[in-house]
Amino acid sequence: MATQAYCFKCRTKRNITNMRATKLKNGRPATQGTCPVCSTKVFRIGKA
Repeated sequence: MATQAYCFKCRTKRNITNMRATKLKNGRPATQGTCPVCSTKVFRIGKA
């Protein structure tokens, strides 16, 4: 199953494309990518 994040432009949950793992300043893991419909950046805190 693909990882999903909330897209604020589409106002719905979408699968993340161009996914990459990042780390926040406090050390927590996060996932960043783009919305496949509108190409807006989406961000999800937590493991992918």
